[in-house]
Amino acid sequence: MNRIDPKTLGKVAVLFGGTSAEREISILSGTGVLEALRARGVDAQAFDPAGRDLAELQRDGIARCFVALHGRHGEDGTVQGALELLGIPYTGSGVMASSVAMDKVMTKRIWQADGLPTPKYVRLAFDQQSREQVMAVPDVLGLPLIVKPPREGSSIGVTKVEGYSQMQDAVALSAKYDADVLCEEFIEGQEVTCAVLGSGLDARALPVVRIAAPEGAYDYQNKYFTDDVKYHCPSGLPEAEERAIQQITLAAYRTLGCRGWGRADLMIRASDRKPFLLEMNTSPGMTTHSLVPMSARAAGIAYEDLCLQVLASAALDSGRHA
Repeated sequence: MNRIDPKTLGKVAVLFGGTSAEREISILSGTGVLEALRARGVDAQAFDPAGRDLAELQRDGIARCFVALHGRHGEDGTVQGALELLGIPYTGSGVMASSVAMDKVMTKRIWQADGLPTPKYVRLAFDQQSREQVMAVPDVLGLPLIVKPPREGSSIGVTKVEGYSQMQDAVALSAKYDADVLCEEFIEGQEVTCAVLGSGLDARALPVVRIAAPEGAYDYQNKYFTDDVKYHCPSGLPEAEERAIQQITLAAYRTLGCRGWGRADLMIRASDRKPFLLEMNTSPGMTTHSLVPMSARAAGIAYEDLCLQVLASAALDSGRHA
């Protein structure tokens, strides 16, 4: 990594908190990033869009933003669009890639069009959730299956459905968070995640993290608030498998038009070791339990340097860097 002079980065705002269902996690992420940047000598300040007008960024003379918001109004292209209008470069993907990656159905459509592997799915729009339509889903996808809101993260509103009798409740839970409901084929096997740093042809995949959750329950609670989940990085996967996952992740990242940094979540099917893409996170978590810092550490990048590197990549959709 080229040496980055913090003084050249100007006055920085770390955006965290926000109004999404992931506010609590965003505060943990943003606090960590803020402390790391300050430790590296960056003139950084906290900024919570839930309580402040984004126009204040311009008035405060902010030169660039580190987006540590998760979920809606932070990771979905809305804040990115506002920063474009304000002319303030920001970390992570631009407006279109952010909004597409936030919608798991749109993401899957693009990946499928490019021949990238992703589990089969059924989308139940808000007007397609009658009992008959809901009960028909297992006939298409088989059991077990996964039901989740297509535009939420951190495993919020997700249910693993084992039988027909659970379908109604699972759809009702998901519909609390999103009008549409995504029903997805369940891939039996190992869960892994792969982070990416950089943009375009310069993007590189970091070491793969293998996730071993208790009884496969890699849910909101286990992700952030327990130590029951075991993370393996190095992954312990055969070298050829690790490389294949990194290549698929880079292809998935580039085809969505992502930039700066991101993280793909995948499943490796136990029966044939085939990897399947689940989703792309364009504003990954940066908490003590988060996976990008873990992967970066395995690649020899300290947490503070990771934050600095991501911040230095801040840009606008026009291609202009800070």
